[in-house]
Amino acid sequence: QVHLEESGGGLVQAGGSLTLSCAASGRTISSDSMAWFRQAPGKEREFVARISAAGALTQYADSVEGRFTISRDNAKNTVYLQMNSLNAEDTAIYYCAGTPYYARIYYKEQSYDYWGQGTQVTVSS
Repeated sequence: QVHLEESGGGLVQAGGSLTLSCAASGRTISSDSMAWFRQAPGKEREFVARISAAGALTQYADSVEGRFTISRDNAKNTVYLQMNSLNAEDTAIYYCAGTPYYARIYYKEQSYDYWGQGTQVTVSS
């Protein structure tokens, strides 16, 4: 069973940057497809980014394309989300998720089998 723990969230001014980390324990996630989702107050949880097992394939939501970068370090069993040029619309709880299977519909929550508890990101304008 995989346990995910997100960290790195906090309060940042608009235009600033943050890097989120998602550390996995329980087993290696090196063969798993991993993703980040977020949920803003009063809104449904939405897809942010995903990365394939080897890290060769990444995909992003249109709203973060060009500003966010997802990466992974399989030696550390950790996935990252580098967030630049943050704005108030990025304020949300950010969740890390994964699946040992091929996530064909990678932008759907249902494609992922395990989740972290989330980390709060607040962008002040």
